Amino acid sequence: MTLRTATDLLEDATYPATTDDLCAAYGEVRIEHPTGEERLGDVLERTGDDEFADATAAVHAVYGAVGQDAVGRVGYSDRDPTPMGVDGPEPVSF
Repeated sequence: MTLRTATDLLEDATYPATTDDLCAAYGEVRIEHPTGEERLGDVLERTGDDEFADATAAVHAVYGAVGQDAVGRVGYSDRDPTPMGVDGPEPVSF
């Protein structure tokens, strides 16, 4: 399932919830990426949080811990300018 659909499942959990609680309930859910997939339980374990106060905290933690394959091209943004004093990525022509 998609990352969005997988995180929608976290809305149904009872909070506060521990990482172990969420892994027991949803750990085997597979999140599909453009180049593969990973278990929601593996993502939850990478969050570094022991307990989530509410669904929003759990969803934000998952979005922060999901593998780079789920978020597209690394280092690419067509919205944010490169800050002054920082060498940005090399331009890519499509």
